[in-house]
Amino acid sequence: MTVIPENELEFRFFRAGGPGGQNVNKVSTAVQMRFDARNSPSLTEPVRARLMKLAGSRLTLDGIILITAVRYRTQERNRADAVERLQGLVDKASIAPVYRVPTKPTRASKERRLEGKAKRSTIKSGRGRPGADD
Repeated sequence: MTVIPENELEFRFFRAGGPGGQNVNKVSTAVQMRFDARNSPSLTEPVRARLMKLAGSRLTLDGIILITAVRYRTQERNRADAVERLQGLVDKASIAPVYRVPTKPTRASKERRLEGKAKRSTIKSGRGRPGADD
């Protein structure tokens, strides 16, 4: 699991909308965190590629991931929330996908399938109206 050092993160604080009373107009509690994923020395190349794919619309053309946190009423909690969300993305990107190895059906499984089909065929052929010879 890759941990992102604090010195690679850049924080900008601004005023948030929403609840907060008179405080909301005075205090810059919302956080916009910037992380340069393209030039980060703490990421390996495969993790970087998966992270940039996972970031989606949060990724800029310059390879910077922007995370905006306005969930809480304090600057510290919003900052921690932004870091936590980035760490979640990095953790998810750190897991390499497991590719399925294609296999062929065994001879026995083919025979079982064909026997089942034959049995079903005899059951179905026994249905229907009795013929003139019955």
